[in-house]
Amino acid sequence: MAKNILDFEKPIIELENKIEEMRKYEGHLDIANEIKTLEEKVNDLKKSIYDNLTRWQRVQLARHPERPYTLDYIYMMTENFIEMHGDRLFKDDHAVVGGFAKLDEFKVMFIGQQKGRDTKSNLFRNFGMMNPEGYRKALRLMKLAEKFGKPVVTLIDTPGAYPGLEAEQRGQAEAIARNLLEMSRLKVPIIIVIIGEGASGGALGIGIGDRILMLQNTWYSVISPESCSSILWRSWDYKEQAAEALKLTAEDLLQQRIIDRIIPEPLGGAHKNHELMAATLKTVLKEELSALIKIKPEKLVQNRLEKFGKMGVFVE
Repeated sequence: MAKNILDFEKPIIELENKIEEMRKYEGHLDIANEIKTLEEKVNDLKKSIYDNLTRWQRVQLARHPERPYTLDYIYMMTENFIEMHGDRLFKDDHAVVGGFAKLDEFKVMFIGQQKGRDTKSNLFRNFGMMNPEGYRKALRLMKLAEKFGKPVVTLIDTPGAYPGLEAEQRGQAEAIARNLLEMSRLKVPIIIVIIGEGASGGALGIGIGDRILMLQNTWYSVISPESCSSILWRSWDYKEQAAEALKLTAEDLLQQRIIDRIIPEPLGGAHKNHELMAATLKTVLKEELSALIKIKPEKLVQNRLEKFGKMGVFVE
């Protein structure tokens, strides 16, 4: 049986295992019709399950350890990626990666949070949680992109900014606030893509842009469902109710006009087909870049400020 199976996927896996068992006897028994019937049933079941996921189930998919991460997308979508290191103040933060790369005809500065695939690499990447030097590193790269007139694409996938004492001592809040200010007036196109988790200020610190996109099975919120549950109910047991109340899915945020576009994922999630997901994202990025590079820098900044100024405004 495959690893990392989520609870709601178990009926699908059971049928797929049954099909695999039947295939072993296909040459000896006339069971082709039975296999075909089961395959159709699996496809119908997949569509039924993945088209009706709860908000908590989408949170689980966003955290799936086999999903493609920032470096996976960069290497699958681009050429000549040159990774840059350090914030020129303290040290290099391995939770964030960035550098120039060629996206076909576009030269782009890619910046994104990077998680690990196992315990060792997750410790090296700090589970995708950036320290102050990570935000300063990201800002340094954005300013470099602005200097050369190149667009910026940020890929967000973090459970939040690192909450440790040393991060606060080195100015975590100031580093995030500085990025919000500087990104709001950066004179090059900025595209934000939530590729997994988008939690709190940890995500927002590289999340101010002209276009905000979300992959279909991702989440973006001021707080995680578990933390929300622990505050409101003094327990993590109500995380599913918290997820429903937070309205943190791509569909919710598009309806609230927080994001601009939802990028479809392969059936079952981005982890089911890395290459297809990367190809889809690449196509969308090229479409968005083609439109944004035609806008004059001053108008770009003005539109960006107006865009964020309208968020949270309601008329009764």
